[in-house]
Amino acid sequence: MTGTIKEMKTPGRFDYVPLIGRPDYTWPNGTRLAVHYSLNIEVFTYGEGLGNDLAAPSPQPNHRSWAWREYGNRVGVWRMWELAEEYKIPYGILLNSKLYDHCPQVLEAFAKRGDEMVGHGRTNSERQIDMDHATERAVIQEVQAAITKHWGKPGRGWLAPYISQTYDSLDLLREAGFTYCMDWPLDDQPIWMRTKHGPILNVPYPNELNDSLWMVSRRSEVDNWARCIIDQFDEMLEESERRPLVLGLPLHTFVLGQPYRLRWFRRIVEHIQAKSHRCWVATPGQIAEHCMKLPKGIVPGSEMLP
Repeated sequence: MTGTIKEMKTPGRFDYVPLIGRPDYTWPNGTRLAVHYSLNIEVFTYGEGLGNDLAAPSPQPNHRSWAWREYGNRVGVWRMWELAEEYKIPYGILLNSKLYDHCPQVLEAFAKRGDEMVGHGRTNSERQIDMDHATERAVIQEVQAAITKHWGKPGRGWLAPYISQTYDSLDLLREAGFTYCMDWPLDDQPIWMRTKHGPILNVPYPNELNDSLWMVSRRSEVDNWARCIIDQFDEMLEESERRPLVLGLPLHTFVLGQPYRLRWFRRIVEHIQAKSHRCWVATPGQIAEHCMKLPKGIVPGSEMLP
């Protein structure tokens, strides 16, 4: 029979390990649910490249869409900064490295708070899947160099623009010194993945809860998103009594930085803080570091560690 699949292909980066029956562990202070607030701060090239719009896309230069996204860097981001200061919550800052040229004050403000700088490509006008091997390698290394220069230490984590990876992305990330990524929404626990340069950890970052996908792509209202976040947190908090879990909150400055949405996000933060004695609010890098210190055989895939 023509077209018969002789062998089903898989990524080959990890083995199937069911959630049920995995080794148990805890987060700091005996908690069972880890929560990370991951704030995407993005910049776009004017008049070219990728972008998105709340309405029907317009021809380039599409100043309306560019300005809408720039609102996140000029206005929305500072509301998110003020909220984090008010509630003393840490962020993982998922940054486009061109922000260091465009609006360095933004990243400086978060770095002073002690927030973690996480690589998120050069700009969200481009995707790794559209790059050849040499270009992707150069881009990843360029982002790492920018973070190291301005943050004072190399970045540990990576989330690709549009969560887009090539067949070689994990190898190139590990080669550039990144030790974890958040591009594979396949689990609610961190897992180790194979690369040519040693294992890399995948930290959960759920597409289902992404504020941009909910409110920009799917056109869903913010109250619906906030209700689902709270339900997700409460359900996972109960389930974590049986197993450790990670709840990632993917956030964007141009989305939640709108005042009416910020009010709903504030409700989420207050709901989580009211139960903070039962969970660990951390940066994605802190979650990754905790897993890296656990004995071999605990985290799925850790048998490949040296």
